[in-house]
Amino acid sequence: MKKIALALGLLSATVFANAADPLNGTVWKTIDDTTKQPKAVVKFTEQKNGTLNATIQNVLTPGEENACVKCEGPYHNKSLKGVTIVTGLKNVGGKNYDNGSILDPKNGKTYKLKAELAGNQLKLRGYIGIAALGRNQTWVRAN
Repeated sequence: MKKIALALGLLSATVFANAADPLNGTVWKTIDDTTKQPKAVVKFTEQKNGTLNATIQNVLTPGEENACVKCEGPYHNKSLKGVTIVTGLKNVGGKNYDNGSILDPKNGKTYKLKAELAGNQLKLRGYIGIAALGRNQTWVRAN
């Protein structure tokens, strides 16, 4: 009986350890800081190394879907649809994330990123250097 209980305990620990991250596969609407209107729909995917990336699935603001003019590298002058704007985000415990980066397609700059999952909201903090020198943005879960 003890062997069975031990085996079940180890099995359940393995299942929890391999469980997908709560953000993996979720879809979110990004919200414009100024207008408070949805700008784009992004989807998170978990990478082989356990980090999360988010890619633009759809641009909701007319006239802004055409090109990432100020983006560098492979996204320069490409459509925003398909651009990976979040990379390397890692769950650091519970519903807290850190060590990621986020691309701002408006200016083409990349910032450090930390985030917190709060129900149907994802609270993001993009910053340069230290988190105190940054700005917040809240995305809402798309249904």
